[in-house]
Amino acid sequence: MAKSLLFLLALSFIAFAPLCFCYNNNNHGGYLYPQFYDHSCPKAQQIVQSIVAKAVAREARMAASLLRLHFHDCFVKGCDGSILLDSSKNIITEKRSNPNLNSIRGFEVIDEIKSAIEKECPSTVSCADIVALAARDSTVLAGGPHWEVPVGRRDSRGASLSGSNNEIPAPNNTFQTILTKFKRQKLNIVDLVALSGSHTIGNARCTTFRQRLYNQTGRGLADFTLDQSYAASLRKNCPRSGGDQNLFFLDFVSPTKFDNSYFKNLLANKGLLNSDQVLVTKSEVAKQLVQQYAVNNELFLEQFAKSMIKMGNLSPITGSRGEIRKNCRKVNYS
Repeated sequence: MAKSLLFLLALSFIAFAPLCFCYNNNNHGGYLYPQFYDHSCPKAQQIVQSIVAKAVAREARMAASLLRLHFHDCFVKGCDGSILLDSSKNIITEKRSNPNLNSIRGFEVIDEIKSAIEKECPSTVSCADIVALAARDSTVLAGGPHWEVPVGRRDSRGASLSGSNNEIPAPNNTFQTILTKFKRQKLNIVDLVALSGSHTIGNARCTTFRQRLYNQTGRGLADFTLDQSYAASLRKNCPRSGGDQNLFFLDFVSPTKFDNSYFKNLLANKGLLNSDQVLVTKSEVAKQLVQQYAVNNELFLEQFAKSMIKMGNLSPITGSRGEIRKNCRKVNYS
């Protein structure tokens, strides 16, 4: 216990140290910083915010969808807009991967933003940056923290279906598998717990947690770490078979408000996904972070913003590499 507490304190020191809102890319030239478009497209962020606000007003769920879009983009080849590409002669879309099929959404909102920005300043703002800005604005609209988004990313000319299948943490992954996937992205356990807090908004499909209700052990038994009254309420619309696409709130207490009730749910054994509940059942360090965030909403919001900046800096394409797509769904001149 003493060792885990010391480790937690060390991680917290690293996590809460002041961050530089930039990303140097010495090998290829260029770097990310919040003022990147101040002269080339000064209305870019205003356009993104306006269209995201209208989309979330139409459908509150869209806030979580746009946030998830950024996450699933960054974990595959870095934050390069690859998730937006449709299949073509030379590209197999990431939209067909197991984590994305029938669940990833928000593409029409990104298309609308891109169209508006192209009219304002053609071939200037990348799709990857639009996704990053939309994720921040969605979080703020749901009541979460604001952060300055470092921008200046360029768009990839390819996608990776295999990367999407293998690098994005899955709802049924073990804690160690999830942590390993985060570490491969140079994200630590503090980032893992804080970013998991994004499940304070949004929905999950029955198919992503059914095994917890009926066959977690492989012997037809429910997950003993799941509160039984909560499990009974979930079974009403998530049967043993059928209803795969039925939606459930990830945070049943305040499903459209970006707050720390997600962490309180975990401590009450009411995490919806296995990947949620293992934060308190499989790691003492993660559990202590959950406990901290459950009692201190401001601490959670502060760390979430810092971890989002850190995640947004994953392997960006800058300088002369990549391109600025005119249409986020296809590479230029394809």
